[in-house]
Amino acid sequence: MYDVLDSRSVLEVLRPVQDPELQKSLVELNMIRNVKIDAGKVSFTLVLTTPACPLREFIVEDCKKAVNKLPGVIDVSIEVTAETPQQKSLPDRTGIAGVKNIVAVSSGKGGVGKSTVAVNVAVALAQTGAKVGLLDADIYGPNDPTMLGLSDAQITVRPGEKGEILEPAFNHGVKLVSMGFLIDRDQPVIWRGPMLNGVIRQFLYQVEWGELDYLIVDMPPGTGDAQLTLAQAVPMAGAVIVTTPQTVSLLDSRKGLRMFQQMNVPVLGIVENMSYFIPPDMPDKQYDIFGSGGGEKTASELGVPLLGRIPLEISTRVGGDNGVPIVVAEPDSASAKALSAIALSIAGKVSVAALT
Repeated sequence: MYDVLDSRSVLEVLRPVQDPELQKSLVELNMIRNVKIDAGKVSFTLVLTTPACPLREFIVEDCKKAVNKLPGVIDVSIEVTAETPQQKSLPDRTGIAGVKNIVAVSSGKGGVGKSTVAVNVAVALAQTGAKVGLLDADIYGPNDPTMLGLSDAQITVRPGEKGEILEPAFNHGVKLVSMGFLIDRDQPVIWRGPMLNGVIRQFLYQVEWGELDYLIVDMPPGTGDAQLTLAQAVPMAGAVIVTTPQTVSLLDSRKGLRMFQQMNVPVLGIVENMSYFIPPDMPDKQYDIFGSGGGEKTASELGVPLLGRIPLEISTRVGGDNGVPIVVAEPDSASAKALSAIALSIAGKVSVAALT
């Protein structure tokens, strides 16, 4: 036990306290800063690795317990901030200036709610204070503007040193670029691979993204040109695979997951969407419309985490149609809570990958 209450003794009692995900000392990670002592009142800054840290309250509580063991402490005040780490660079891929982490949200087949997951994860991360962008790479079916309430938005295109620069639209704390801003609502995109490759690279490198903690990329379904372009162009923090419990969806999700692994892109985990239906007039009831347990079984077989299970609720569809994501419209709903927890889990895994 230390007899003197000073900054050194505070740091020493905090040294055994670890970041639960990194399994390293907060002091050794330089996450404890600006220690001050004033007549028994101890204050310091706790710098987390992401604003969306899922274990924030546990870490704060562990710090307070440790410091309160020192003699003479009458109060502990902790200011919590975050510095999101930069994902590791790769020699054969070009990062985006100002963008720290790029996360792909993908699926093996369409109709599993991938865009709903991508939009709500992006908004949930922004709600924690993170700087977030959303790249709608589903060129043939760009729905993210509608889901973010930006279907009537006009984006600015201005000349730059290396070509035209797009300024993203913004709503619900998220910057968005989508093909939906560049074509008429009923206009089909009839392109071959090279043209799709070109526009995705434009969305990556010719957009004024600014400083971002996370760029979420809403991928088209399948394992085609868009996935290859993204995986080969930029260093990615990881990919998230969205599926339903249904067998045919799970079979396709396995192919999408293996594709990212073959491209040396870390797979952060599987999200099981539409896990069960909750009737609005009977919120205590659950119906396994698409089966049950498939996501957990597939994740276990493939050796990746199951990031979460999202129920099927009418309010989720209504929020997407109205441009108010469920994490904003009904944050206390079962779907919103599941999506927010998934966003926190993704952020935690991205930080661990960047720092290990």
